[in-house]
Amino acid sequence: MKMTVRKKTMQTTIAPVADPVIRTERLTLRPLTQLDAARVAELAGDWDVARMTVRVPYPYTLVDADEWIRSISDGEYVRGMELDGTLIGACGYVVDDSGAAEIGYWIGKPYWGYGFATEAGRAVVAHCLGPEGFKRLVCCHFADNPASARVIRKLGFRLIGSCSGWSDARQCHAPTLRYEQTRSWSRFLGGRAA
Repeated sequence: MKMTVRKKTMQTTIAPVADPVIRTERLTLRPLTQLDAARVAELAGDWDVARMTVRVPYPYTLVDADEWIRSISDGEYVRGMELDGTLIGACGYVVDDSGAAEIGYWIGKPYWGYGFATEAGRAVVAHCLGPEGFKRLVCCHFADNPASARVIRKLGFRLIGSCSGWSDARQCHAPTLRYEQTRSWSRFLGGRAA
């Protein structure tokens, strides 16, 4: 699954815990700034990345990336993924209509296959179940994205159904698989997110 960023809704009243930086073994997850817009446009503007997201249009321009970064609201938890000081993708969550944290991410194509999505996802899941105190997490991916299915399963999510999701890049609805993880379910994983 790639980064799913929803428009702000009036129902979203939960602001993320102020935790600006999370460090993993290889990554630093930090707030995005306007200085990241060119790199975001470069990475997310790749057709193979954009088509697996909900809200990244194609083509994706510097103006689009700049507007997206400016639009990140207090009710969204979005972090840039940095590897050795280089931005390689984004991850985070938004609160959905049921009050669950909806996890999302995208990784630049040159960084696919190295476990970065799983590593960042584990950190976001731990943040949601820990300091944020969510009892339920959800995520989804387009059915034609088996790599995200593998990441999501490694994060301890279980499949709960299918639906149809919009993709701005594809300009159509596409079959989507939906997953969940609950605080009680994560206990069966030995206290880890994956």
